[in-house]
Amino acid sequence: MYVVATAGHVDHGKSTLVRALTGIEPDRWAEEQRRGLTIDLGFAWTALPSGQETAFVDVPGHERFLGNMLAGLGPVPVVCFVVAADEGWSAQSDDHRDAVAALGIRHGLVVITKADRAPDRVDAVREQARARLAGTGLADAPTVAVSAVTGEGLDVLRSALDGVLAGVPTPDPAARVRIWIDRAFSVVGAGTVVTGTLAAGTVRVGDDFELAGTGGSRRVAVRGLQRHGATRDEVGPVSRIAVNLRGVAVEDISRGDALLAPGLWPVTDVVDVRLALTDAEARVPEWLTVHAGTAAVPARVRPFDGEHARLTLARPLPLVLGDTVVLRDPGAKRIVGGATVLDADPPALLRRGDGARRAGALAGRGSDGDLLAEVARRGAVRRDRLVDLGYGTEVPDGVRVAGDWWIHEAALDAWQARLRGAVADLHERDPLAAGLSLGAAREALALPDPSLLPTVLDGAGLENEAGRLALPGHRADLGPAERAVAEVERRLTASPFVAPEADDLAALRLGARELAAAERAGRLLRIADGVVLSPRAPALAMRELAGLPQPFTTSEARRALGTSRRVAVPLLEHLDAKGWTRRIDAGHREVAR
Repeated sequence: MYVVATAGHVDHGKSTLVRALTGIEPDRWAEEQRRGLTIDLGFAWTALPSGQETAFVDVPGHERFLGNMLAGLGPVPVVCFVVAADEGWSAQSDDHRDAVAALGIRHGLVVITKADRAPDRVDAVREQARARLAGTGLADAPTVAVSAVTGEGLDVLRSALDGVLAGVPTPDPAARVRIWIDRAFSVVGAGTVVTGTLAAGTVRVGDDFELAGTGGSRRVAVRGLQRHGATRDEVGPVSRIAVNLRGVAVEDISRGDALLAPGLWPVTDVVDVRLALTDAEARVPEWLTVHAGTAAVPARVRPFDGEHARLTLARPLPLVLGDTVVLRDPGAKRIVGGATVLDADPPALLRRGDGARRAGALAGRGSDGDLLAEVARRGAVRRDRLVDLGYGTEVPDGVRVAGDWWIHEAALDAWQARLRGAVADLHERDPLAAGLSLGAAREALALPDPSLLPTVLDGAGLENEAGRLALPGHRADLGPAERAVAEVERRLTASPFVAPEADDLAALRLGARELAAAERAGRLLRIADGVVLSPRAPALAMRELAGLPQPFTTSEARRALGTSRRVAVPLLEHLDAKGWTRRIDAGHREVAR
């Protein structure tokens, strides 16, 4: 399947040529047929000598309908550029050539029409067309002279078109679908129908799509499909298709809206582009109309330098890296040039000189972008986001993959250094602190996603104990609490199981933070709230308990240890938890063997 658009000056025979090739009248409106003037887009189809089924999008040539012409040419990869033998290259031929150049169309052929009217001018017009198309993608396009009235040259044209289409890259039937809508109408008994060119991907009856347009985005479903007037269950690229939609009224759809594969196409109202101006010396107007696919949207232009600019669109469009758009000056009614999208999600420009710096960043990018630079700018980005924006999937050097995330290694190094610094600062600022909590670490780093923290921790050179981050070998400096802890240690050395009372701890100014710091330092052991012993106490207790008749009661253990029930109960529970003692029933325990 292929789709071909016409191009050329008004009254040079584009519609007549399509009618002669296909047997279908492309002019749909009675006024068009009465006046012999194409006003809107026309559609027809035929089979070429190879059997290749080919559709045609016929565009208007008059300058008043330049926007309609661009809507027809925008989504189509192949063009028949028409020049009449009797008139030669004319005013709107320039406009259509500029549109072809702006869109980067590289496949097509030049058709010299009305050869029967001026056979002696065919060669001169052919050379004229070649000269005018020099520097465009059609510079070396085949040239065929025809007469739609007599049929002269039509078979040669069909064969030449077969040859051109054989060189067009095969589109991917598995690609994500984006259909720029060029018509919307209602059919009795069917409801809303839209038409457009399916350039890549596959559409099936029952598929869900996002309808993106002037009214925002809504979910719609494919109720039915037609290609070239025939009902289909499935259609692949490249095809002219009619899609019967469920879930939307026809008055809610406009030319320039798009059917998008759900969740796979970001929409944007700001893009950074590389300019390709028809006149490199001319000043770019501040306000332009951007033609993308079948859409025409006002936009403000912020030039960065002679080659790069930022376009701020009046409404969001589904544009990605590598897309081409046409820039038209609606006041002067001329095509200013084209632009290739280099970044569909560009950074904010807030400081003086940001524009010049942005120009430098864009200068080295091709139409496939700079994947490493994009990851570096963001620090970390999900792979799917990059794919949605039009980037490739090969991981460049300098990028670390962590699950769905791609992380720039320099950003990872910076995050790890910042985290170590935050932990060191905490140790210095608050010697009693257990360490930096994971929540505080996330806040300090301001990571794009909390799930990235484990990757940052891996290689940061920090100890993580119970969710607290500390420098290796760090032990809390007890500072002013040192003398009080030493006093408790002295008392416990003399009486290992006589824990200080709450009043004693308060008198020594040992609160929860000080006791926790002493425990982390291995100086004390808290076996219950307000019950503090020496870290050696459990082992000393086991020596005494092992000498008791087995099993033993809590009271027997208390007497053997020379302590109170306040200490004995939590100490025995501590030994149970360690597996050193075993509880037999409510009143008895034994030393585990």
